[in-house]
Amino acid sequence: MPTVSLVSSTAPLTADVIVIGTVATPDGVALAAGAEAVDKSLGSVLGGALAAVEASGRHDEVIKIPTLGRGPVPLIVATGLGKGQPDVLEPESVRRAVGAALRGLSSAKRVAIAIGQDSDPDLIAAISDGALLGGYRFTTYKSKPTPPALRRIDIAASNPADAAAKAGLRRSKIITTAVNNTRDLVNTPANDLNPVSFAAYAKQNGEQAGLTVEVLDERALKRGGFGGILAVGAGSATPPRLVRLSYRPARARATVALVGKGITFDTGGLDLKHAMMGQMKSDMGGAAAVIESIIAAAKLRLPIEVTATVPMAENAVSGSSYRPSDVLRMRDGRTVEVDNTDAEGRLILADAMLRACEDAPGYLIETSTLTGGQLVALGTQTSGAMGSDAFRDRVVAAGNASGESLWAMPLPDHLRASLDSPVADLVNLPKDRWASMLVAGVFLREFVADGVEWVHLDIAGPSFANSASGYTHKGGTGVIVRTIVASLTELAS
Repeated sequence: MPTVSLVSSTAPLTADVIVIGTVATPDGVALAAGAEAVDKSLGSVLGGALAAVEASGRHDEVIKIPTLGRGPVPLIVATGLGKGQPDVLEPESVRRAVGAALRGLSSAKRVAIAIGQDSDPDLIAAISDGALLGGYRFTTYKSKPTPPALRRIDIAASNPADAAAKAGLRRSKIITTAVNNTRDLVNTPANDLNPVSFAAYAKQNGEQAGLTVEVLDERALKRGGFGGILAVGAGSATPPRLVRLSYRPARARATVALVGKGITFDTGGLDLKHAMMGQMKSDMGGAAAVIESIIAAAKLRLPIEVTATVPMAENAVSGSSYRPSDVLRMRDGRTVEVDNTDAEGRLILADAMLRACEDAPGYLIETSTLTGGQLVALGTQTSGAMGSDAFRDRVVAAGNASGESLWAMPLPDHLRASLDSPVADLVNLPKDRWASMLVAGVFLREFVADGVEWVHLDIAGPSFANSASGYTHKGGTGVIVRTIVASLTELAS
């Protein structure tokens, strides 16, 4: 990760590239606040240059302007903030614009960012977020990878010594590291990331962050009665795991359970998938986000007790795969009939949620790439949130404020009848396919203990991008980490 520093906005900026903002106004493109000194150093020609190339200031517009030796740096990058006013900058617009600019730079070693006129900690954090997320690269599997050129990022601020601004920068570094680590995990192919290696990653990185880590292997899972996890993982040559990571600071203000779906690859099982299978290495995006979120909570020293319960399995096809019509006995003794082996995520989550609730947490946050219904209902960039109404709305508000898009969805009671089975206590998937995202949430609700405020976050679409935009690259997005950390921070305060 490059070094990120605050520098004085009143001193000349020195770098390979200076990034400035542009805004789409009713009168045309305008320079955003923070660009004045840069423009002056070039003889106030930036407005004319932008007009000459018909810049608009729209989101994701990145204009590269060579200075031809007239200024202190060889290149100016003007990045669009969208519609607005030059001196009113929204953090998410700034985050997105800076990310688009950094995503398009490959050879710059030092970048300075001159957006905004003060040391507002939210703005500083947004600039840092955009730079570190936009500058992300995943080159692990390139035979001749090009090392990242970027070494230093300077953010211009009116008071670089401001304590709140420095705290915002520190928080940004911790959270973006968690997001980028989640991206790395999601981008790693399943021939390298399987339940055993994934559990080893969680153990090593959790312990390095000071967490207490417990890993249950297949024998411990059998002793513990985790029938859902064992069934889903039965068809794979790599056995399943359940990982428990705990962060317990002194004088914790709340107790939160995190649960994340860790299907390292999903073939659909015997009900074999017929679409999007190449993307199924990302079916552990919820688990990756939960692991990285609890590590970030520890690094931020949040005064809140957090335990992550992470089920890991590969839903593969073999002679030992579980079958449609099988009846599984879950950890609490209840039985579930398998209607479809591709509805495996809710089975491993049910066992994990039961175990998480045995700790009597006040709150439970579960996240998973769970249903195609999420994509149908909300598309590729908005996660669906279901659960206890009040807590669901708190998490949605925290997530949207952090820059991730969430939408509150209901869990209608009338859908519960569709989960009745003639041979077991529940069926994992009704014959009626309507409202599939909500039905999955209703199924999970069955495994939440009374008195626990909870939320289910379906990130099936947002966890993996098929094209790049803003600070998001093609591939794993690291989505929901910022929402979880923001929710934990809100609960801790």
